[in-house]
Amino acid sequence: MAMQGDALRMTLLVTDVFEMMRIPYAVGGSIASSVHGIMRSTMDVDIVADMRLEHISGFIEALSTAFYADDEMIRDAINRRGSFNLIHLATAYKVDVFILKQRPFDRMQLERRVATLIAAEPEKAIYVTSPEDIILSKLEWYRMGQEASDRQWRDILGVLKTRAEQLDVEYMRLWAKLLKVEDLLEKALTESGL
Repeated sequence: MAMQGDALRMTLLVTDVFEMMRIPYAVGGSIASSVHGIMRSTMDVDIVADMRLEHISGFIEALSTAFYADDEMIRDAINRRGSFNLIHLATAYKVDVFILKQRPFDRMQLERRVATLIAAEPEKAIYVTSPEDIILSKLEWYRMGQEASDRQWRDILGVLKTRAEQLDVEYMRLWAKLLKVEDLLEKALTESGL
């Protein structure tokens, strides 16, 4: 899987630190849907991470030469299980880090993450949200956005069409019901021809 230059560089800068610090993470968002579906350009990177307060100083220190990171924003995100962003100093490229929530679905995403080869020279793999979980996450985002984002919907259909034979549809139906997006999942399955 070939990722666009900036997205690949920014992703690796941050995931390398997560791996060095042994912080479980999974790259999600449009990068995950591009990995599992149809490639599209993106202006940011979304990563779910199981960060804790004791990680903050080492995390900021490890990224300080490349990124602006606000320790109070990170502390607040961890305390409220929200998100914070990192801004790449040279390019202003943004990496959004979503702190792992305590919902069973969010924990399941980290358990089911997939090691994915993203660079060949040298060989490099990162953890990416599974195809089923990126579909479910994007269905949730699509619903929260009043079902208005054509990009989110295209990402969902792209993964469904590309991974049709490999998807665990029963798993998706189970979680879609719990996430209250089962109607959207059925619509997406129908539109994608599954």
